[in-house]
Amino acid sequence: MSTNRGPISKFMETNYLHFNAAAMMDAAKGYETHLDEGGKMMITLAGAMSTTELGISLAEMIRQDKVSIISCTGANLEEDIMNLVAHSHYKRVPNYRDLSPQDEWDLLENHYNRVTDTCIPEEEAFRRLQKHIYKIWKDADTAGERFFPHEFMYKMLLSGDLEQYYEIDPKNSWMLAAAEKNLPIVVPGWEDSTMGNIFASYVMKKELKATTMKSGIEYMGWLADWYIANSAGKGVGFFQIGGGIAGDFPICVVPMLYQDMEMENIPFWSYFCQISDSTTSYGSYSGAVPNEKITWGKLDINTPKFIVESDATIVAPLIFAWVLKQ
Repeated sequence: MSTNRGPISKFMETNYLHFNAAAMMDAAKGYETHLDEGGKMMITLAGAMSTTELGISLAEMIRQDKVSIISCTGANLEEDIMNLVAHSHYKRVPNYRDLSPQDEWDLLENHYNRVTDTCIPEEEAFRRLQKHIYKIWKDADTAGERFFPHEFMYKMLLSGDLEQYYEIDPKNSWMLAAAEKNLPIVVPGWEDSTMGNIFASYVMKKELKATTMKSGIEYMGWLADWYIANSAGKGVGFFQIGGGIAGDFPICVVPMLYQDMEMENIPFWSYFCQISDSTTSYGSYSGAVPNEKITWGKLDINTPKFIVESDATIVAPLIFAWVLKQ
């Protein structure tokens, strides 16, 4: 039993000995070893992890330099800030499995958008952010400046304009922690998000230029430069929460550099863990076992590989607690 750990870690060490629990422990210890040996870690966020309030644990990981870069969907980028400014207006629906189509329609009519058991309030969340982010978009557009989606969000957070709305302890917002550190973020497919849709509407109305927002191709180029600069020594690990574009986009940077840029000495990702409730299945990225990534030039034969087939809302905070010695 480890002596320099808090009660969560000690409970994990005592009880999580087999099956997915053991896989989680192996992954957590591998994460810690990777950092102890000088490695860096990318965390990728799929699904609605921000709405599950992952920021409660992830923000501290960011503050303690346990994560070097994040890849996330546009939804995760914005929903952490929405929770920050509109938490008291969220509506929980514990009986969501029993909802009828009429019940769902009634939620829509009342401006609630449901994510499993949690409804995001349109006015207090989406529209509140829209008012402030539009001005930042417009100022850049007018000045002929261009930024990435997360950079615009950082500007909004760091301006202090949202502080008047804070409804949770700001230490539990991972985006605020990331903005304060200027943590690198890539947001593939950002246009597939509420703020992305809103930005597109302004472009369609000719109020903003599409080019004011830097694109996914530019994100890939930026990520390639970051990876080249940070993959020496122990290298960069890949901690994937869920599947989808948040994971597949950044992991491809290694085969792109090797195969397309002909950089034959570029290191593979040096640690890999995926937490997913997508079971192994046919043709699925989320359900592919880690070894399949060897054939795509993403992972080496000897890369430590872990897969925890479980609910990330349970597993990720526990792994973070282990890494933080809580």
